[in-house]
Amino acid sequence: MMIDYYSPTAEFYDLLGGQHWAHSDPALASVLADVDTGHGPVLDLGAGTGRATELIARTLPEARILAVEPSPGMRAALTSRAVRDEDLRERVTVVAARAQDVELPERLSAAVICGVLGYLDRAERADLWRRITERLPTGAPIVVELMAVSEPQTVAPVRIARQRLGDQEYEAWMSGKPCGVEQMRWSATWRVLRGGETVREVDVTHDWYTFGLDDLAAETGLTAKQVTPELGVLIG
Repeated sequence: MMIDYYSPTAEFYDLLGGQHWAHSDPALASVLADVDTGHGPVLDLGAGTGRATELIARTLPEARILAVEPSPGMRAALTSRAVRDEDLRERVTVVAARAQDVELPERLSAAVICGVLGYLDRAERADLWRRITERLPTGAPIVVELMAVSEPQTVAPVRIARQRLGDQEYEAWMSGKPCGVEQMRWSATWRVLRGGETVREVDVTHDWYTFGLDDLAAETGLTAKQVTPELGVLIG
């Protein structure tokens, strides 16, 4: 049974994700720019609200995109973004599935994986790598989102984003602690403030298998390159 960590906080992602995407958007576009989209669709695994989906479509105007997102709340934002744009409406297929269960097409041109890998243990990641790599042509990229930590450790509460909307300010806070072998328990707090006072707060806690880019290279046998602190790319 899937635990939906994201629907309770889906409203905050586009609002508070701007700083993160400002760093990673140009890098993602650069990595994907030379992809041959004639081999199959581009996989957007963990598509969320569709920010990366939209960027993939802009960068690769001929690509068809398979956007996979299990969370109903995030998927609502994703489909709303896609249906409002005539081009996205024709090229983006939205699938409600977990990474472990998604049925993939016979061939893929590239893969973008954001906010997903830490929910998979090593065996589940190995199965995912097998299913993706056997569908990609030689030289096609797998772009992966990286966390700030690659092994379990204590992370003190830190504000990672702040944004104003109308009369209110929105904040995202994150903290973490080890909870097992290769696992951390992350706690996220999303606050809505008015006049400096908190008027609403949403707390979410989830467990995450830690990994670094070197771990992914070892697991896949692919060449790994870090392109920003937030993004890495695997190429075979």
